[in-house]
Amino acid sequence: MSNTTTALLVKLLMTFVAAWLTLGFMDGNPFIWVATVAVIGTALNYILGDLVVLPNLGNVIASIGDGVMAALVAYIIVLFTVNFNTIWGILIGFAIIVVVVKFFFHMCLQCDDKVAPKER
Repeated sequence: MSNTTTALLVKLLMTFVAAWLTLGFMDGNPFIWVATVAVIGTALNYILGDLVVLPNLGNVIASIGDGVMAALVAYIIVLFTVNFNTIWGILIGFAIIVVVVKFFFHMCLQCDDKVAPKER
């Protein structure tokens, strides 16, 4: 398994834990919807945040973007799903956890020469 794949799996796990703590444990949402938020959020955060924003604008902006994107994914799923509900406070908490975790995760990514992306 490549270092980038391992990093993506760690990113997915961190996003899932953040989603489970807020959307699952605090809000009582079903596991399948929490996992869906984590998978879609991780994919979008990697494609947009890690490959585009992180190399061009740096860690702080990429981390904030990851948090906003994760909360936005959860909010969009709430709009189209009957048995998945949340409140703004939980979404903000989810975003804050993602921002903090991704800030340190991006620092680790930037230190490893074998993991994409790299800051320019």
